[in-house]
Amino acid sequence: TQKGSMKPVKKKKTEEPELEPLCCCEYIDRNGEKNHVAACLCDCQDLDEGCDRWITCKSLQPETCERIMDTISDRLRIPWLRGAKKVNISIIPPLVLLPVFLHVASWHFLLGVVVLTSLPVLALWYYYLTHRRKEQTLFFLSLGLFSLGYMYYVFLQEVVPKGRVGPVQLAVLTCGLFLILLALYRAKKNPGYLNPASSDRALSSSQLELLNRKGQEKTKGFPGTDTSGSLNNRTAKDDPRGSSRMPAGSPTKAKEDWCAKCQLVRPARAWHCRICGICVRRMDHHCVWINSCVGESNHQAFILALLIFLLTSVYGITLTLDTICRDRSVFTALFYCPGVYANYSSALSFTCVWYSVIITAGMAYIFLIQLINISYNVTEREVQQALRQKTGRRLLCGLIVDTGQYNRGFLRNWHQFSTLGTRAFHHPAEDIV
Repeated sequence: TQKGSMKPVKKKKTEEPELEPLCCCEYIDRNGEKNHVAACLCDCQDLDEGCDRWITCKSLQPETCERIMDTISDRLRIPWLRGAKKVNISIIPPLVLLPVFLHVASWHFLLGVVVLTSLPVLALWYYYLTHRRKEQTLFFLSLGLFSLGYMYYVFLQEVVPKGRVGPVQLAVLTCGLFLILLALYRAKKNPGYLNPASSDRALSSSQLELLNRKGQEKTKGFPGTDTSGSLNNRTAKDDPRGSSRMPAGSPTKAKEDWCAKCQLVRPARAWHCRICGICVRRMDHHCVWINSCVGESNHQAFILALLIFLLTSVYGITLTLDTICRDRSVFTALFYCPGVYANYSSALSFTCVWYSVIITAGMAYIFLIQLINISYNVTEREVQQALRQKTGRRLLCGLIVDTGQYNRGFLRNWHQFSTLGTRAFHHPAEDIV
């Protein structure tokens, strides 16, 4: 302050230069620098090194491959208003490979067998690759949506012009397709995320520190915290380090648990998903087909989407086989349809039918497992943990697993499932562990 004056001298603020607005082809890359879509192949030392090693038949380091993939995913963009938008690279393979594989499979019967056998194998390999890395991927969501659209396109282009499908049948199939998309949209919504800010209890710092320490001790070396939710892995796995949340006092009442990562007290049957990075209320599993968890708020929509898909798919398969293999039953036409490869249009339709049959069979298995779990009032997460701990009752070679903790009978279990998300269950404060 100046002498004789009580007001402080104000310092002039340095004016920060305003960022210029981006044009439709410009973007800010991962290094914080302005870049252009046209320069996507410029200044990529990792890619140059990888090409040199590939030409000279030298092996690439895993770190170099990861940096190349990060660079490609960062520079793969499309022009958009106020800057180019980033495109998830996992969306592209289904859009390119699926039509190519199906057209190649329609050339000959043996090619069809090879391609249709390799497609599920490749999908499972990619699933376990991303499952091991605990990464989110849009590959399966893109594959599912594009498969729906492409099967409908082939049906309109190759099956409908033959004159065997009436307008009412086409309208029913189209309505089924729209209902599938509507159910998937509903299933993609919030599955019941637990928000730390909305926690009802205010805990002191000492309580938080104690709960964090207990949570870390509990989850240290615990394989059960993996919540990726594989629905077709229902075999028991021996792991002496596994631990589970034990019921408080009686099997009808489970203790609430503390999540050190989300910093909140989670209610019974809620679990932390490592892929989504958040706790989900009454979590069933993480579904790669919708790229989201299946929990309390979207489980009903998930079941509805599966049911509508199965009905629509079976109806579309029946219409197609009735058109290209006339005067034969659906089951007979699947395995014996003479002359179907004489015409390329019929061969492509027949190949798409078998692709739809493979996808429908997989979804039917998931749907069956879901119906069994709902009937016994268990989630897929609880089933996997019971198999790991050897605490559940296994029936039909492990197809049915009854933990006995929440089972109230067939009708009561289905009634509770039908009212998910409509009532809030409160537990006493002494159940905090």
